[in-house]
Amino acid sequence: MAKNDSRRRFLKQSAGALLAVQGSVVFPAETVRKTGIRHPAKSIIGGYGPWAASLLPEVPRLSFRREKWKKVAGWQRQAREKVGELLAAPPVTVLPEVKVERHYSYDGLAIEELSWQLPYGHPTRAVVLKPANATGPLPGILVLHDHGGNKYFGYRKNVRISDAQHPLLAAHQERYYEDNAWANEIAKRGYVVMVHDAFTFGSRRVLFQDMEGISGGPLNTSGLTGQNPEAPENIQAYNTWAGHHEHVMSKSLFSAGTTWPGVFLGEDQVALSLLGARNDVISDRLGCGGLSGGGLRTVYLAGVDDRIKCAACVGFMTTWADFVLHKSYTHTWMTYTPLLPAYLEFPEILGLRVPLPTLVQNNNQDALFTLPEMKKADTILEAVYRKAGAGDRYRCSYYDGPHKFDQAMQAEAFDWFDRWLKG
Repeated sequence: MAKNDSRRRFLKQSAGALLAVQGSVVFPAETVRKTGIRHPAKSIIGGYGPWAASLLPEVPRLSFRREKWKKVAGWQRQAREKVGELLAAPPVTVLPEVKVERHYSYDGLAIEELSWQLPYGHPTRAVVLKPANATGPLPGILVLHDHGGNKYFGYRKNVRISDAQHPLLAAHQERYYEDNAWANEIAKRGYVVMVHDAFTFGSRRVLFQDMEGISGGPLNTSGLTGQNPEAPENIQAYNTWAGHHEHVMSKSLFSAGTTWPGVFLGEDQVALSLLGARNDVISDRLGCGGLSGGGLRTVYLAGVDDRIKCAACVGFMTTWADFVLHKSYTHTWMTYTPLLPAYLEFPEILGLRVPLPTLVQNNNQDALFTLPEMKKADTILEAVYRKAGAGDRYRCSYYDGPHKFDQAMQAEAFDWFDRWLKG
């Protein structure tokens, strides 16, 4: 009898400790403790939102904000090792040979169109820009192009290399960059700038004619294999199809034992190596930056590669909780690294570079994120830099307006690069 009483008491205590009940919905006590929510809350995953958010640790295991970490070097080494393991970037052991396709001058710049062949996929195309009158080595900047729902184009979204600009590119630059080709503009300030096509963009895009075993479904694919791929209607058809194909690519990459951010990182590091190896570049003065998808790539590349001495992440900073509860649907499959949230908050991936200089720029009305979570991410990064004694090397700015990298934001970013790369 005493044994049964003990068992009943144990079950009652366990239930009280683990469950909070509202109607027919059960939430773990941890959810209630962390969120104060005792009833179903609305989220992009319905009433499952509070439970899913409760799985996120308040301070992840490898956060530098934890009391156990006293020195940057020891924490950084262990955290980067874990991030590398989870990213599972496919190794590129030998740098590819660079082929110069064209060499000419435009807009006061010396321009090279390049290509190189990675061990997989179609050749990567890139462009390098520098002042036409440059006589010696200059700092280098790797400009990381955006996503923008436009995978037909890659590096061309950030450059202007002739008067004959494609109308869709002109519209893209007007919408997101206040009509600036920002790679051109920063090159004019005395940099060697490289912009390359990222995985699944531009020259690296998935070609519809290479597909087998999957159809276009309800999409109009008649323009995807036509004779005039640069026709606006064909580009728009491709971009629609490519957007619907992202989940297929992501699942296949996971099944191959890698991740989309890992593939991005590996290819961006190849481009960084090629930029740094140029005779006209000061190899220990390299920076990177980009808007949106380029900001995402900046988070991972600048976070794990100390060759990036100065970084500018534009329009891509928030928390994992923002993705869980509010905004995962506004983002590409390219964002996520499974299991990483248990070890680092999203901004802490970029924070792995502390004490190296880092600029984050946000837009107050950016529909891709919620403002409170952008500000929380700012607080986290500020705490990381402050603990490392490098508070002066971190800056976060907020601008009114939607998702963009306009001329005012560019001016601040360019001054930031000048400060740390020209000194």
